[in-house]
Amino acid sequence: MKTIFIMVKCELGKAYDVAAKTVENVEQVSEVYSISGKYDLMMKCYLSDEQDIGHFVNEKIQILGNIKDTFTMITFKAFN
Repeated sequence: MKTIFIMVKCELGKAYDVAAKTVENVEQVSEVYSISGKYDLMMKCYLSDEQDIGHFVNEKIQILGNIKDTFTMITFKAFN
């Protein structure tokens, strides 16, 4: 299992719609946060080790609509 974070820039006024649609339709997304700065949302995603990150972002996230840009962060180790 691998964890990635995707920061999403939305069309103006559409961040809450994108967040709701993501939570409803993408099972790999565990949490969606509204954030400040250049991006509107941050999505925490859990992918299987076999799942390709690029295909996931392109085929599951960027196609949701009202998304202008994404920035993906790949994690390496969790500390607790």
